[in-house]
Amino acid sequence: MCEGPYVSLSYYPAPVTLALYRTYRPGRFADVIGQEHVTTPLQRALKADKTHHAYLFSGPRGCGKTSSARILARSLNCENGPTDEPCGTCASCIELAPNGPGSIDVIELDAASSRGIDAARELREQAMYAPAGSRFRIYIIDEAHQLTTEAANALLKLVEEPPAHLRFVFATTEPDKLLATIRSRTHHYPFRLVPTSVLQEHLAKICEQENVKADPSALALAAKAGAGSVRDALSVLGQLVAGAAKEGITYEQAVSQLGFTADSLLDDVIGALIDNDGALLFKTVDAVVASGHDPRRFTTDLLERLRDLIVIESLPDAAGLVSVPKDRFEVLATQAKALGIAALSRAADLVSDGLTALRGATSPRLYLELLAARLLVNAREIDFGSLLARLDAVERRLSSVNQQPVAAPVTPQAPPAGKTTPPKLSTVAPSSAKKSEETSVEKSEPEKPKPETKAKVAGGPLPDIAAVQSLWPVILQSIQSLTGGSRLAWMAATNGYPTAINEKALTLTYANPGPITMARNNKFESVFAQAVSEVLQRDLEVVLEHNSEFVLPTVTQSAASISPKPVGASIEVSSDPSGPQSKRKKKDVLQEMDEISDDDPVVDGNQSLDLMKEMFGAEVIDDSKDSK
Repeated sequence: MCEGPYVSLSYYPAPVTLALYRTYRPGRFADVIGQEHVTTPLQRALKADKTHHAYLFSGPRGCGKTSSARILARSLNCENGPTDEPCGTCASCIELAPNGPGSIDVIELDAASSRGIDAARELREQAMYAPAGSRFRIYIIDEAHQLTTEAANALLKLVEEPPAHLRFVFATTEPDKLLATIRSRTHHYPFRLVPTSVLQEHLAKICEQENVKADPSALALAAKAGAGSVRDALSVLGQLVAGAAKEGITYEQAVSQLGFTADSLLDDVIGALIDNDGALLFKTVDAVVASGHDPRRFTTDLLERLRDLIVIESLPDAAGLVSVPKDRFEVLATQAKALGIAALSRAADLVSDGLTALRGATSPRLYLELLAARLLVNAREIDFGSLLARLDAVERRLSSVNQQPVAAPVTPQAPPAGKTTPPKLSTVAPSSAKKSEETSVEKSEPEKPKPETKAKVAGGPLPDIAAVQSLWPVILQSIQSLTGGSRLAWMAATNGYPTAINEKALTLTYANPGPITMARNNKFESVFAQAVSEVLQRDLEVVLEHNSEFVLPTVTQSAASISPKPVGASIEVSSDPSGPQSKRKKKDVLQEMDEISDDDPVVDGNQSLDLMKEMFGAEVIDDSKDSK
């Protein structure tokens, strides 16, 4: 029986388990992840024995700067060195292994704690001694930008003209803060953030070596959380491995531990935007708040989802630009196609603004709900950007209803003999403008649309602005003909109105600057001038003027009611230039702009009417009354 006090083995410390980022720290340049632009030229210099006496490694944290400095020291002091591939068996290689004891000839200094002039003087004195048993004495100075100006100046002469046995490696995240004279004496290698796809592959290999099952979606989240840093990604993976159950690392576990927004919540938001489902969108916001998600994290994830959808819609083969599993890529492609670029861009702008508003917000739920409301009314706002989104949405909905080729406008046929039917407004062409109160119309040819007859002002004095305003629908029709039915040209023209004329120019006034910008970007001003010249028979410039207080007036025959017609279709021109002109509300403007035009895709009548009522609140107009 053993005498003496009882000693429990539980008091002895258990073997220390190294963190994954330490366990898998690279020991060769070939093991450094995602920095080939640095490791390849360094290996060439080592192989050719053309190394420099001082290096500067800069870049974000956790990208391999210090590890690469240690590998460089190992390659320089290897018995077979300088070599691009350390042998791993000599004393120096063993001492400088990733988890080795270290070498007395390789000194690592943290400039954050040894930044003063006294430390620099001590380093300068010790550097003069030859290495104890290696080829070079190497100083690795981490966080070098934190050296004081006095300390950097004290080292300047030594870095500029070091002894033959001395080598320096400076590592820093902020190279611009390092003394410029020291930077100029070094070979500078900037490290970069590692792509998420490369990080995910690296994490998958480590899981295989650790015999840990991992869902690829969970590894994608871990790589995303690493934000381009290999060390941070390995730290996140270590956290997931430590908390994994028998089935391994699952997507649900990763979402819960890392605080990301689940794909199901983001899918609900995108689905609500596609279907304009306010109930679903507000329920999703409630679920986010009730589950304790960080509102800023949720908004950031939503913005990233919108970015992915924009990239996928712009570039169908965008698998390398969007870091999602293959099965999820098809889901995102469907969502992107359903919304379209215009709606996605508009939603991304709103979410970006909402993310800024959430910074420091005392009531994040309120801001999220306000953001949801703005996203819902995205298709109803009266501004140029959302109108483009609305047009794009309608065209997509129409094409999904009828996938057949768009039919050309049908030319009306002559009635049977013995029956007389008055011509409709859409089958006649405009005649010359007259001063009488009646406007004559003539029937278009059955086989081929008759070219439109432009109203003319033949010679004589310059017409006054009232006469020009009465001819404005004819000018709009000419613009439509010249541009081949361009919707952009039509929107740019119909949002303006002639307000002044002189011998040189006709002025169009706009209440909104958006159409002016669109017209100038697409060089529509010259087209407007050509249309004005054809109708008025005068060479006039067209000047676009913005006046926020201007209200677009109402004319007898609304420009929107003829928007946009096929070439050869007719319009009806007001014969009373001085007729009543009342101010229109924004609702009236929107209703007129939402009229269904003849060059829209041909679909089933009931489907088309229901769609236009749902999207734009259109009203059915029975044109048979006008033809009686």
